[in-house]
Amino acid sequence: MHGHSFKISLTLLGETDAKLGWVIDYNEIKLKMKPLLEQLDHRVLNEVPGLENPTTELLAKWLFEKGVKVLPLLTQVSISETQDSECCYPADV
Repeated sequence: MHGHSFKISLTLLGETDAKLGWVIDYNEIKLKMKPLLEQLDHRVLNEVPGLENPTTELLAKWLFEKGVKVLPLLTQVSISETQDSECCYPADV
């Protein structure tokens, strides 16, 4: 068995609050995504329901489908395993 490290980027789309100057506070994003990321961190991904075949593509889709439920402004999840490889879901954003 071996481990992987991933860089996960989220793209959110919404109106910028005129007073605050942002779409959503980064801390709010972290708090809402934390329970999902905890399901993955230091886990055997094959044992996570829905990730029995944990390719980067399926991981991005899994994170998007679960993440959009807690972050409705989420439009894309990007995952990089290396500096030269990245997978985005959905791909057409």
